[in-house]
Amino acid sequence: LATRLPKDADLEAVFEVLRSVSVDELQSIEGIGGVVAESIKEYFSRPEEQEFLDKLVRAGITPVMPAARAAAVAGPFAGKTVVFTGTLERRSREDAEALVRSLGGKITGSVSPKTDLVVAGPGAGSKLEKANKIGVRVVDEDTFDGMLP
Repeated sequence: LATRLPKDADLEAVFEVLRSVSVDELQSIEGIGGVVAESIKEYFSRPEEQEFLDKLVRAGITPVMPAARAAAVAGPFAGKTVVFTGTLERRSREDAEALVRSLGGKITGSVSPKTDLVVAGPGAGSKLEKANKIGVRVVDEDTFDGMLP
């Protein structure tokens, strides 16, 4: 989304991008799944919220954009989008996600055509079904462990 904003974007420009963004675009952001994406889309489309946001713009509030993070450039997950589903047996999901991030990967909470890999443990449900339906590579925890350096 940041690529749709000029470097010196004002608050009005930020809100305009958030109003026009699709749910799929929101879900492509690390940490944003379907429920949150729908909630953001709904919030920015409500007239009563628009009135509040306009007040913020008129108040002259200036957004501060975060500095870009450098991603790991090498490793099995560099530039890859990974989804975990089901139960992991050897480590917590948080630890597995941290491993992927440390190796240059991105974690999302939902499966989409932009997903590169789904790690499925016991109890995997709709995410596994969707991955299989759209042809996303699915691996179990043993295979995931074998991918780690």
